[in-house]
Order: sequence, then structure tokens, then C-alpha cells
Amino acid sequence: MLTNGWDQGSRKEAARVFQFDSAEFEARHVHLSDELDCGRLSLDMYLDQVLFGEPRHFTKEAFKSFMYAQSQPCSDVLQVVKEVAQAERYLVAALNNESLELNRYRIERFQLGGYCDLFLSSCYLGVRKPDEKMYRLALQLTQRAPDECLLIDDREKNLEPAQRMGMRTIHY
Repeated sequence: MLTNGWDQGSRKEAARVFQFDSAEFEARHVHLSDELDCGRLSLDMYLDQVLFGEPRHFTKEAFKSFMYAQSQPCSDVLQVVKEVAQAERYLVAALNNESLELNRYRIERFQLGGYCDLFLSSCYLGVRKPDEKMYRLALQLTQRAPDECLLIDDREKNLEPAQRMGMRTIHY
């Protein structure tokens, strides 16, 4: 429904805009990304460890504003989700990998609560796609059988566990 919030491209752009070492930042990010996305590390703690362990010429608040601004709507996708949600015969759930603060921001900023009945985000579930545990939790929380579900994702590797479990999938 939205662009990827804090993906590799966004991190490279941050390094360019704020003029810091991209490779060093990325190495630290990779080390902490699971902790951040699974809700075991706050955004401030993450930033302290990946970027603000040394003096910077910019503030943490300016950097967080940049991070949030990377999220943009995919209007065509939002329109489809809106139409499905308005049909009122489907449960619409978002299944995503995202930190708590970024997840909250995106839900509020883009009013995703008007489209989705449920947010099954890694920051709440403590596990990330494509780990099969996340899909099992989604089925348990929605009280749905795999063959009642359709998973749409932009990454094929995230579809594979769902397919193995018997869910229908669309690579978008």
C-alpha cells in the first residue's frame, strides 16, 4: 500500500543527504534490523547504535523526519485495498516487517486503519517475514484456514512460505 519505509535505497539516500559513511551504517543496520523490526529495540535505541554513537552535524529528530518522509502512498494499490475493504465481506489484514514507531507513523499518516481491519506487523508479532511462524500467527489471529487467504507481496521470497502452507498468493 505504501513504498518500503526504511529499505536499502532509503538508507543509501540518507547517507547521501546527511553525508555519513553508508557502508558502516549499513553494517550496523544489518546487525540490528531484526531487533528493530521485531519490537525489541526502539527507534531511538537503534539510531543511537547505528548512527549517533558519535557527534553528528544533524539531529536525531531531523534524521527521524527524513526516515518518515520516505514513506509514500502507492495510490493504485490503496485504491484496490479500499475497494476490497468497502466490500465488507473480506477481512483485510496487513502483514509487514516494520519497526513500531515507523509502523505507527505510517498507519496514522496514511489512515490505513480505514483500509485494514488488522495490522500483523513484525513489531507486534516478534517475528519477520519470510519466517513461517509469522504466517502461522496470522492464520491463528485471523481464525482463517490457509485456503481462505490471499497474500499479496512485492517480494517473492515472502510468498513462498504462504504457498507451502496452502495460501493463495500474488506477486505484485
